[in-house]
Amino acid sequence: MQKYAFRMMLKPGMAQEYRRRHDAIWPELAELLRAAGIRDYSIHLDPETDALFAVLWRRDDHGMDDLPGHPVMRRWWAHMADLMQTHPDGQPVAVPLIPMFHLP
Repeated sequence: MQKYAFRMMLKPGMAQEYRRRHDAIWPELAELLRAAGIRDYSIHLDPETDALFAVLWRRDDHGMDDLPGHPVMRRWWAHMADLMQTHPDGQPVAVPLIPMFHLP
């Protein structure tokens, strides 16, 4: 298993709606993420900067690279685009984070 962490950005004032939409995550999206080898996925908010920090575990043979082309993923991005910074294709702007310390 690999730990993968990244940062995204919310638009100001969108934290409550972001949480609401994730509390009602679509079952088909959750299944798609699991099928791609993703486990133990959490997203955390820095309320001072509206930065979102995500951490997930993925299988070594994960299928995350295929997610951008999946219709369910593309619908979710469209559903979330009004809340966060996105690329022109609707994909959230996500910056991989570099591990700097780990205390097992």
